[in-house]
Amino acid sequence: MMERPYRLSARFVATIERPGRYGDGRGSGGLSLLVQHTTRGHLAKSWAQRISLDGRQRNLGLGSWPHVSLAEAREKCALNLAARRRGELVTGRKRTVPTFEDALEKVIAVHRAGWKEGSRQEELWRATLRDYAMPKLGGRPVDRITTSDVMDVLLPIWNEKRVTARRVRHRISAVMRWAVARGHREDNPAGEAIGSALPKNGVQVRHLPALPYAEVAGAIEKVRGSGAHPATVLAFEFLVLTACRSGEVRGALWKEIDLEAREWRVPAERMKMKREHRVPLSTGALAVLRQARGLADGSGLVFPSARNRPLPEVAMPAMVRRLGIGAVPHGFRSSFRDWAAECSDAPREVCELALAHVNTNAIEAAYRRTDMFERRRALMEQWAAFLAGIGDARGGNGRVNLPS
Repeated sequence: MMERPYRLSARFVATIERPGRYGDGRGSGGLSLLVQHTTRGHLAKSWAQRISLDGRQRNLGLGSWPHVSLAEAREKCALNLAARRRGELVTGRKRTVPTFEDALEKVIAVHRAGWKEGSRQEELWRATLRDYAMPKLGGRPVDRITTSDVMDVLLPIWNEKRVTARRVRHRISAVMRWAVARGHREDNPAGEAIGSALPKNGVQVRHLPALPYAEVAGAIEKVRGSGAHPATVLAFEFLVLTACRSGEVRGALWKEIDLEAREWRVPAERMKMKREHRVPLSTGALAVLRQARGLADGSGLVFPSARNRPLPEVAMPAMVRRLGIGAVPHGFRSSFRDWAAECSDAPREVCELALAHVNTNAIEAAYRRTDMFERRRALMEQWAAFLAGIGDARGGNGRVNLPS
């Protein structure tokens, strides 16, 4: 009996008579020789190629031996693989490879379940890809999009709008990874190769606008007298007093707050780092909560909108912009951090924990398991006192002097 070879040879193909399918080994592009008896008892040998196309495994006939030699069959395999990469392989069936626009809908549907309720992620994905990617990629099948196509999308905005360009690349990459997973292509044209090709230098990182800490109390007074929606006004003041992020404040629920313990527990799912965060409530923050009780609408939200839902993401930014305050809500975290560094005796780690920043030093993080809650409570009480101007809160040395 002739031994089955690792790779086919011209001699094996010519002499094999035992029926079966004989592969041409790894790297052959899926080539195999099928040996079988016909209905009339003759021996027939034919070539086939197993190839992934449109997300499915297909068998392509390449002709019969000896009309097509082993060398010719291998050449046909290589040509088919090249044609598939170009999106030109014809199988006699209708192509089912989705366009980039169609694939985006599939990807958004996959991600939608994991996005937070009230999140603008879907809106942002659609807006950035509509403005920058769709004109060049929208109608193109995902298996025909090349690294060069993605470069054409990113280069015009890479230096002037670096943050936006990175988001566009990330979202294109997500669509391409989906296409790979579905078998529509074998590589991600927005992956590592394009990362090394894009310029490393460019625009300087622009930090979010923030106020000097000496002007924060004045901003609070301006907001109080603005006549804006009461929930927006109180949410803004609570945000400043707790140094928390907008999403954490807008989604705050009464069940998360323990007024007796003067503590607010923000659940992990609403935190940027996906870890529960305990917030000490200062006298000023408690005063805001007492006023917020009058807004209760049965939704359980501390700062409900007029529609009994969390305040829109744009509510506070629009208010401070309209009042000409010169900062964004997130910038008041920077104001607090500057004040804490210059006007308090709190160690750096206490200030960072007050902002819910995670310690990036693995060794320090391993040994420090406490959240320094009571030390943070004292710091936030000092911050509230400074904003309230209690007893002309700043002394000659720039430190906060709490009343005895």
